[in-house]
Amino acid sequence: MPADLKTDVIILGAGTAGTYALREVRRAGLDFRLVDQGPLGTTCARVGCMPSKAALHAGALWQTRQALHKLGVDAAGLALDTAQAWAHVRAQRDDFAQAAADNARRAAGKRLIMGRARFLEPTRIEVQAQNGRQRLQARAVVIATGSRPVVPGFLWAVSDRVVTTDNIFDLEALPDAIAVLGLGAIGLEMGLALARLGLTVTGADLAPHVAGIADPELARRARERFGREMGLWLDVNARVEPAAGGVRLLADGRVFEAPLLLAALGRRPNVDALALAEAGFDVDDQGMPGFDPNTLQVGDLPVFIAGDVNADRPLLHEAADQGAIAGYNAAHMTPMHFARKPSILIAFSNPDVISVGQPYDALEPDQVVTGTADGGSNGRTRILDATSSLLHVYADRRSGRLLGAAAVSAGGEHLAHLLAWAIKRGETAKSLLTMPFYHPTVEEMLQTALQEIVRKTTTDTVDALPFGLEFME
Repeated sequence: MPADLKTDVIILGAGTAGTYALREVRRAGLDFRLVDQGPLGTTCARVGCMPSKAALHAGALWQTRQALHKLGVDAAGLALDTAQAWAHVRAQRDDFAQAAADNARRAAGKRLIMGRARFLEPTRIEVQAQNGRQRLQARAVVIATGSRPVVPGFLWAVSDRVVTTDNIFDLEALPDAIAVLGLGAIGLEMGLALARLGLTVTGADLAPHVAGIADPELARRARERFGREMGLWLDVNARVEPAAGGVRLLADGRVFEAPLLLAALGRRPNVDALALAEAGFDVDDQGMPGFDPNTLQVGDLPVFIAGDVNADRPLLHEAADQGAIAGYNAAHMTPMHFARKPSILIAFSNPDVISVGQPYDALEPDQVVTGTADGGSNGRTRILDATSSLLHVYADRRSGRLLGAAAVSAGGEHLAHLLAWAIKRGETAKSLLTMPFYHPTVEEMLQTALQEIVRKTTTDTVDALPFGLEFME
């Protein structure tokens, strides 16, 4: 075997975290090698956030017909060619995936190595490529190898009828029904998208709430709203068995049969093939190395772990930030500690499920006040036929400073960003109320919630200024 190829930084994985790490290494003017076993294209673009949103949008367009009768439109003759709709979704997925793959190729150029990597030592890598084995030696390494869907052993008996988000978009045609196991954000989004495209859908989960909602009032609202569109079996230990032409989902005396089952049970970090323990890394019983969340450094080694592979906030925007942190620290001699941004989670379920900042179950009830806004009292959501919307904003009882928020709401993706920015800036309910709110907008729900917080935290009622107004300097 030829001598090791020496470089400054090796980046394992050409997804979002890996390409953002590469950007920082290139900015530092260092040599690098980018290693990926393929296929190229980020998880988001190929199998995650982009194709699922394309499916949701297609479903939403078709779902619109249900409201047309209110305008005097006879929609009875409308028909959906599901095969054509699905082909359109897949074509959009292909465009996103190809663009992401092309970006990785352009960024790495001839320094891209396609092959399966494993560690020999913490900074020494062996890559099994099509043209043979190659060994690399670097000053620092970034692990950004991503994740894959969890498919537990109890599904092996029906494995030929199980799909995951990694391969459902490879289906050339959709069945007329599908079972969904796991109703987190991914399972909920895909279940609703397929239901809105005309499939009969039932989903089951051990959890008592969909999309990981912690606030019980919001959880009830979500269950009521989404239960109108798909079967929701929550807080059940569902079983799966083969059925004629498909699978049978069973729980608490209920039975649902479908040609396919979508396993949406979370994702597993891609670390098992890296031979970390054999290379001298200290790993836990899951094969994961410990790391500092603010430097992303693995122990005291010149190795950094970023993106879905570290299972810390596995979302694209977090992977981008983590990749930049890992790449910067790999390119510099002294790892720097970076402040993490407020958490922001969105399920694009229409109404969206959002969670921003500190979640409900992490707050101390006696130290928090909650501002509430209901879609039934908001002009815009009433027009949008989205009166099921509900927003909760959590603030410090003494100062009124925003700590977190959650909602099941139309326009939730926009509310989530406003709230995340406000929490990052340390805003209070009073300070936010000095901002303009246009009428009629969904954002007025935030104004309503903030006003309730101010009422609950303000005692100087005699001399208090009107909500949202300030004296001129």
